[in-house]
Amino acid sequence: MTELRYGWTTGACATAATTAAYTALLTGEFPDPVPIVLPKGRRPAFALTTEDLRGDSASAGVVKDAGDDPDVTHGALIVSTVRAGQPGAGVTFRAGTGVGTVTLPGLPLEVGEPAINPVPRELMTDAVRRVAAEHGVGGSPDVVVELSVPQGEEMARHTWNPRLGILGGLSILGTTGVVVPYSCSAWIDSIRRGVDVARALGHSHVAGAVGSTSERVVSELYGLPETALLDMGDFAGAVLKYVRRHPVPRLSVAGGFAKMSKLAAGHLDLHSKRSQVDLDLLAELARRAGHDALAAEIGGANTALHALELARAHDVPLGDLVAERARQVAADVLADAPVTVDVVAVDRAGAIVGRAGP
Repeated sequence: MTELRYGWTTGACATAATTAAYTALLTGEFPDPVPIVLPKGRRPAFALTTEDLRGDSASAGVVKDAGDDPDVTHGALIVSTVRAGQPGAGVTFRAGTGVGTVTLPGLPLEVGEPAINPVPRELMTDAVRRVAAEHGVGGSPDVVVELSVPQGEEMARHTWNPRLGILGGLSILGTTGVVVPYSCSAWIDSIRRGVDVARALGHSHVAGAVGSTSERVVSELYGLPETALLDMGDFAGAVLKYVRRHPVPRLSVAGGFAKMSKLAAGHLDLHSKRSQVDLDLLAELARRAGHDALAAEIGGANTALHALELARAHDVPLGDLVAERARQVAADVLADAPVTVDVVAVDRAGAIVGRAGP
């Protein structure tokens, strides 16, 4: 099996572009490739895609390579423009074209700030200071770093940014500088930021939904605003564990019957490659509820949908039984957190086939 190739975050690319631009501003020459220092001692070098030196500013661009990860920003051009700043201001940041601005509380940045996360800011600030020291600039350098991502606003529509209140473009992200293929760390981080925003806005009820159908159903069912909806995907565990540490009074978990069947079996990652529907469990739930004939038929079922169809034919609320078992699993993960949890299971058409909880 071929080993998957790692990639670089937007924050790492922005650091390389900033290093090159500031070097050119001081020396008149762009280094290429551009070496940078990342956390954990990594020292990659980046090739420049664009260079532009004008009297009072310098710009450099790096194309993001996400490796073998299916990242929406793979191939994006990250451009840094550096110019002199106000004396005593230090290194400050601005959002250029395609980089978003924070408009809601709850994120690790103040409202009105460019969506350039704290770690990339630290990396770029350290890089500027390093370049300044190498070229004899005394004291702390005062520069403005403006980051741009052409097409970034369009790319951002395929991310969580609009829901998190980051408008106008992408976020510049990354804690290690490295993109681990299929780690899904960005998705899980978005779930956490969604909870943070909901809490900051004072929402007492949030919902984690597996997909768009279950999200629509739970939103309409409880009248929840968009900022209370978490795009959970298959990461039920990520939602439950984060809400356990950062409680919201009420949490709804919603998804298709098969996905909720997996949660009922104790699986916290609902992806088909990492968990399967336990038909024996569905049969056992029917048996415990006194429906032995149905339990026997479920034993020969092909899929969760088939089991649900058999239950409907017997007029047995298998969906409710699954939802209640899934609610118990969720409550166990939440442990003693002050969170009330309910579960909503839907079919492919969006009809509710099971509910449990208040």
